[in-house]
Amino acid sequence: MNWKKVFVIALDAVIATYLLLAITSFNKPESKAAVCAQVQINIDKNELDGFLNVDDIKKILDRKKLYPLGQPIDDVSTRNIEETLRQNPFVEEAQCYKTQGGSVCIRIVQRMPVMRIMAENGDNYYIDSRGNIMPNTQYASNVIIATGHITRKYAQQTLTAIGNLVVYDKFWQSEMVQLNVLGDGSLEMVPRVGEHIVYFGKPTDIQKKLTRLEKFYKYGLSQAGWNKYSYINLEFSNQIICKRRSAKHPS
Repeated sequence: MNWKKVFVIALDAVIATYLLLAITSFNKPESKAAVCAQVQINIDKNELDGFLNVDDIKKILDRKKLYPLGQPIDDVSTRNIEETLRQNPFVEEAQCYKTQGGSVCIRIVQRMPVMRIMAENGDNYYIDSRGNIMPNTQYASNVIIATGHITRKYAQQTLTAIGNLVVYDKFWQSEMVQLNVLGDGSLEMVPRVGEHIVYFGKPTDIQKKLTRLEKFYKYGLSQAGWNKYSYINLEFSNQIICKRRSAKHPS
């Protein structure tokens, strides 16, 4: 009998048994005993103000009994957390993962409101930068309000584009307060400064009309006086038609 060969085989068997015991008897109980020691919630920053904050995310998960802090790490379902958060109308994307240190990390991308719709038919909602409908909420958002004859199709296809132009332009974000949609689909604007109404006409070439109006504000009304006119018409290309305020309402 080759005792050396027998010894090597026996030694291999002992090592294999030890490794098996180490995995089943030590590692697994330690993993089961580990709990989530920290939850990191990161909400992507954006130029626009969203509706959600860290406390809101905690409350959403608490209601579903999914907030992982203090829970056994193996019992934390990152998939359930992601699916629950994605169901929220203010969440565009949610990612969740665990770390070796026992932390659970959650990353949120919000839907960004660009306009609030308060239509004549009673509809009251927000539209986001992609034209999705967002429900009305108790949170305030610094976006322009659109009123008048507004269908959801008009809001999504027409007003979304205007909202995106305005919210990323610092001048118009502070100057434009309200848009009003008339029965024929044309647009009027209520500015923050000046007691006048701006008529855009049909919602075409809005960027060009805003550029023309901005120059008129900076180089015209700033000299003539913000309350000199009651109505400013931008409907026609390369011209601005103004209606003087009546003598009964001096500037």
